[in-house]
Amino acid sequence: MAGVSDKARFYLERAAPQLREWEEKEIFSKEEIRSLVTKRSDYEHQILAPGTKPTDFLSYVEWERSLERLRAKRCKRLRIHNSTSHASEARTFGIFERAVLKHPGSIPLWRAYLDFAASVKATKRWRQIITRALRLHPSSASLWALAGRKAAQNGDMERARGHFLRGCRFCVTAPDLWVEYARCEMEWLAKVEAKRAGKGVRKGVNVMEAIKATEGAEADGDFIGMDDSDDEDEDGDMVDMPDPDMGQKPKPKVFDEETSKKLEQSPALSGAIPMAIFDISKKQQFWGPAAAEMFFDMFAGFGGRVECLGRILDHVTDVMEESFLRHPVTGSCEVRQPVVGVAVNTAEFPKALRVSLDRLKAAMSQSEDKKVLAQKLIAWIDSILAVEGLDGAIQIVLAHTKMGLEKHVPETK
Repeated sequence: MAGVSDKARFYLERAAPQLREWEEKEIFSKEEIRSLVTKRSDYEHQILAPGTKPTDFLSYVEWERSLERLRAKRCKRLRIHNSTSHASEARTFGIFERAVLKHPGSIPLWRAYLDFAASVKATKRWRQIITRALRLHPSSASLWALAGRKAAQNGDMERARGHFLRGCRFCVTAPDLWVEYARCEMEWLAKVEAKRAGKGVRKGVNVMEAIKATEGAEADGDFIGMDDSDDEDEDGDMVDMPDPDMGQKPKPKVFDEETSKKLEQSPALSGAIPMAIFDISKKQQFWGPAAAEMFFDMFAGFGGRVECLGRILDHVTDVMEESFLRHPVTGSCEVRQPVVGVAVNTAEFPKALRVSLDRLKAAMSQSEDKKVLAQKLIAWIDSILAVEGLDGAIQIVLAHTKMGLEKHVPETK
């Protein structure tokens, strides 16, 4: 244990200057600092001892962050403005770095490391961490989804698609990443249509203006390169010389009217990419009724936000009918499809519900497992009945339909 004690003393001495600063500025008393040193020493011996677990490092990090919150609160109360959090953040990064070096196989540890880097807005550090994590865990769907969503949030759909496509090459045993990729594309479509409708830009803009407003400017340093180089932009120190002809001649239009019209009719804006993701997923080993239902539920969540949703759902249900016609999942999705995106308290809902109930009878008659289908449809009806202000006539119809379905579900004692 002599080696552990020496290492613990080394890390404790590195924090001594900050403790002296706290004592001089009277942020913490001598007794409190002595107690902090004892607690930190216990944590250091714990994580340096053999047989340590990832949770030990996470507990240490949580204690350090709670200590930093207490310091910030006291500085605010005492009006001390020259005490920063840089030292505490650096120490927390150091703990995380030691943690992932000792437990590189712990994905929750990598996720906590990434969450901390994002919380302190360490963009460059976040990029380096996710790159290392993906190299060690190329089959982790959650890490690939995190990388893709980070790029999408920064308005760079090209790089987001690159991350998702690369991740889908590795993650072929579960549909999670594939569904997340399709969800990201649906969110992009929803944003484009919201911009075209006048939310964020003037109403009636063309497709290109809507896409530019949606994707926005790329945040510096958000690209996650998978090569072996972690260097920054080599041209970062170069100075752009002004154009002497600036202001004298108009800039050429990148997109003319004909190109804009073609883009308005682009398959990407009609749901081609989400449907392509769904179609390719049929060839993967995870394909089955459960995976198809995950896609359907995800697409249905965009009801009222994406104009081409009806076309996408039609495609999904057609594939489900072709692949597993009599499965209860197919019947459930077909019954729910007509009311997707239709508000319960609108005049259109009764018409859509009538179609759903007609499909319900057909689905129950041909389903290979009426019990499972009835359970799914009862849960769907309960979700509608839970809506406040639901029309009384609709409540009666749904309650009667629910009673009929309950006959297929045996009572459990």
